[in-house]
Amino acid sequence: MEKKKQLPRIEIKKEWCKGCEICVDFCPTHVLAMNGPLVEVVNIDACTGCGLCEIRCPDFAIKVIKPEKKK
Repeated sequence: MEKKKQLPRIEIKKEWCKGCEICVDFCPTHVLAMNGPLVEVVNIDACTGCGLCEIRCPDFAIKVIKPEKKK
């Protein structure tokens, strides 16, 4: 039986996003892209949960929520 990979979740507070594109530029797996003036998640399957987008966002508009590890 194949285990399904637990993916991180990315929350974007659109009202805080100023469209600077820093998160898009720092994402090593191209999970994020600009949609007009705001960022959006376009490829969550590629997300490694590294958190670079969250760390680099100057407006605290992104939160990466990693899946809980099962014991």
